[in-house]
Amino acid sequence: MTKPAPDSLRIAVAQLNPVVGDVAGNLEKARAARAQAARAGADLVLFTELFIAGYPPEDLVLKPAFVAACARAVEALAADTQDGGPGVVIGTPLRRESGLHNSLVVLDAGRIVAERHKLDLPNYGEFDEKRVFQPGPHMPGPVNFRGVRLGLPVCEDIWGDLDVCETLAESGAEILLVPNGSPYYRGKTDMRQQVVIRQVVESGLPIVYANQIGGQDELVFDGASFAIQADRTLAFQMPQFEASCALTEWRRVGEGWACVEGPLASLPEKEEADYSACMLGLRDYVDKNGFRDVVLGLSGGIDSAICAALAVDALGAERVRCVMMPYRYTSPDSLKDAEDCARALRVRYDIVPIFEPVEGFFSALAPMFQGAVEGVTAENLQSRARGTILMAISNRFGSMVVTTGNKSEMSVGYATLYGDMNGGFNPIKDLYKMQVYAVSRWRNTTVPQGALGPAGEVIPANIIDKAPSAELRPDQTDQDSLPPYPALDDILECLVEGEMGVEEIVARGHDRDLVHRIEHLLYIAEYKRRQAAPGVKITSKNFGRDRRYPITNKFRDRS
Repeated sequence: MTKPAPDSLRIAVAQLNPVVGDVAGNLEKARAARAQAARAGADLVLFTELFIAGYPPEDLVLKPAFVAACARAVEALAADTQDGGPGVVIGTPLRRESGLHNSLVVLDAGRIVAERHKLDLPNYGEFDEKRVFQPGPHMPGPVNFRGVRLGLPVCEDIWGDLDVCETLAESGAEILLVPNGSPYYRGKTDMRQQVVIRQVVESGLPIVYANQIGGQDELVFDGASFAIQADRTLAFQMPQFEASCALTEWRRVGEGWACVEGPLASLPEKEEADYSACMLGLRDYVDKNGFRDVVLGLSGGIDSAICAALAVDALGAERVRCVMMPYRYTSPDSLKDAEDCARALRVRYDIVPIFEPVEGFFSALAPMFQGAVEGVTAENLQSRARGTILMAISNRFGSMVVTTGNKSEMSVGYATLYGDMNGGFNPIKDLYKMQVYAVSRWRNTTVPQGALGPAGEVIPANIIDKAPSAELRPDQTDQDSLPPYPALDDILECLVEGEMGVEEIVARGHDRDLVHRIEHLLYIAEYKRRQAAPGVKITSKNFGRDRRYPITNKFRDRS
């Protein structure tokens, strides 16, 4: 006698924080989530893309031992399902006769009941999957899970033009479950929903979009898993930047399925979302790489102040050390502002003057230079003295150095290689200067979700209000070398994110000679950026993973 098809399905969506390469740890996270889902009465637990390996595993998957370890973990998790509890859909690398695949496995009744391989491998921006994976050898069909035919496209399978969702619908799928490794950038949540809605329209099926969270090098995965009903309405919404395992209930309605129960979280926007991404990226980089604490130079300027706030919010004040390193050009205002900031954040604050090491450099070089050390050489020696001191503290105490340059500075090379660019990680690397000001003002009014720092004004108003300066010569301001930041940032966004030509940028009201100058500075600073610390991706085109320009480059747009 044929068992009747079920009229309900309880799906637990696990948006968790796997660690790349930690196969045993990721397996334990999967087991814990499955146990939680079992207690809630789930029939199925949906995990995210390549969960067992961690995403993105990059060239790790070229190591046979790593792929074998992932396979053993999957077999162990499959054996767990012999207990009659929830089945599992989880991502893992699989090597088959057709090659190495970015795959999903369906686990139930103590065994692997189905495999599906990602068909559309992304090869743009931060993605480089064609380097290590082979696409699935054929269009995937639905999987029968306890009487419900599930379509299982993987991430890019719903973004591209291969009609995977439509084909699954035509071959009998009833619900589409999509595991993802989709990193954050500003406005990404709206984009994901539009992609899913388009596929719902084309397939006529509801779609569950499960996304991982966590920082992985430059990338931050923000979760925000959701589902869209067949009628194109929002079925449920999970929180952003927060690990969770949410139970959703689906019922058969007529010939289709509808979600009747699930979370409806509100999502942060603009500065709150950017700040949360920076905070999570810094926390995970420090914790996943085994650093006990961090140290940073606190200059009394806006960039180091927001980095100090991010570090305290991410790690707690007890894990943050701030160091003021004054020289003869350091103003009384900067000394006071740095101390006030440290006091507001309740961090350890040390003062290490750099007069003696800098003068020592000057003395050592004077014979070769046939006189005084001047100009940019003298300025950079100050910065490099500070960088050396911070690295010495790192060596002595095991603290990771947080570097503090913003995207405006990194774009035009307004930073000193082996000086203020020293460090292990930069949480504001992909924030333009005006965005730094915006998130600083926002942080003074709000304590972010999950932050460990104090409420109130943590970045003194004077730091926000005063003219920015590197203080490497008398009465110096950034605008001595750069145009006003609103103009600079707009030109840079046009050049970097927009890939716009000079004519287009001039048409926005910018001076042609200035645009030519900024374009030139952008190109010649590439060698510095190649040696910069990694930092959180916030924009659609960050330096490193997204924007890959040659160091040796003679092209200039002189149209």
